[in-house]
Amino acid sequence: MAGSEAASVLPSWNDSAAKSAILDFVARVTKEGGPDFVPSAERIATFDNDGMLWCEQPFQVQVFFLSDRIKELTTKDASIKERQPFKAFLEHDLKTLQSLGKQSILELFAATHAGMSEEDFDAIAQDWFARAKHPKFGRLFKNLTYRPQVEPLGFLRENAFKTFIVSGGGIDLIRAFAEEAYDIPREQVIGSSAKLRFEAADSAARLMKLPELNSFDDREVKPANIGLHIGRPPILAFGNSDGDLAMLRYCKTGSGARLALLVHHDDAEREIAYDREFRLSPPVEALDQADQYGITLVSKRSSSSTTAPASRSASTASSASGRSSRSATRMATTRCCNTRRRVPARVSWASCTTPTPSANGPTIASPTSASSIKHWTRERRRAGLSST
Repeated sequence: MAGSEAASVLPSWNDSAAKSAILDFVARVTKEGGPDFVPSAERIATFDNDGMLWCEQPFQVQVFFLSDRIKELTTKDASIKERQPFKAFLEHDLKTLQSLGKQSILELFAATHAGMSEEDFDAIAQDWFARAKHPKFGRLFKNLTYRPQVEPLGFLRENAFKTFIVSGGGIDLIRAFAEEAYDIPREQVIGSSAKLRFEAADSAARLMKLPELNSFDDREVKPANIGLHIGRPPILAFGNSDGDLAMLRYCKTGSGARLALLVHHDDAEREIAYDREFRLSPPVEALDQADQYGITLVSKRSSSSTTAPASRSASTASSASGRSSRSATRMATTRCCNTRRRVPARVSWASCTTPTPSANGPTIASPTSASSIKHWTRERRRAGLSST
């Protein structure tokens, strides 16, 4: 690919080893007759969501959704405020939440995510995404996506790749916005899920969401669900934490050309720098063993150039959008909701149009150690998730 043409592809990326790795890989697997050519049917690309395609700080968006759903339930039944585990959740009662254990978190999700049809839940989620904003930055959660990470989706699809989300977040919540945000259809979303039950009455038939965990799509479960739902291993995988490591290794161990990439949140100037200290989903082994596993590290500090937020066009026409030159914009900085670092009012790589959390299924929001629950509770307070 010529220099001018390469510059027009993935326009939010700086010329870097990571960008070169992506462009070179796609060129090799799409060159008919070449030694690394891969038929289009086998061009599968899998992307994590939380911290990868949208921001997960101060914690996943699904925690905000859970909180708003509980508050909504209390307006219909005020007695919920006095019942555990709802009382402890609303009052940020760390000790009680810890003593109640995982079952209490599952009860919270059962009350807010289950006991309804898939269609009813989707309507609730769609309504929430249409109005729910980050408490510190005042932007819709569904707009909190990273432009540089979203751009490869469109570039890959232009080269006959099929793109999938493989996330620890709740599958139904992600499906409610993925097509609008990423141009990824519902059937190409894999995530944590509740069990379903088929019900038929009169002339109507529907699937009901049960208060039972079906699959927590994290770590080793990700490759298993890829095999179950896609039926082919990815030849390209993109993640950002130890929760994605099994998927990245699964990608790399196949035959032929493979590319696994790990985003490193190391840009404290334009977004939120974090890695090992992020208790909910840290990249520890992934960072330490990236070289050994053949994983390409993507530094957000050195790989991105833009500070503009992502949009649907970023995923549908990344190459075309790069053909017009863009001048770098100086951004005012603002305090991020859970850190003392300063970040742009419009975040860049972190095109987290405003830093915010993401979806991580029923148990990602349920830290079980005393330290992680303490961290979780503290960040809820900082993010403005009060009981009122």
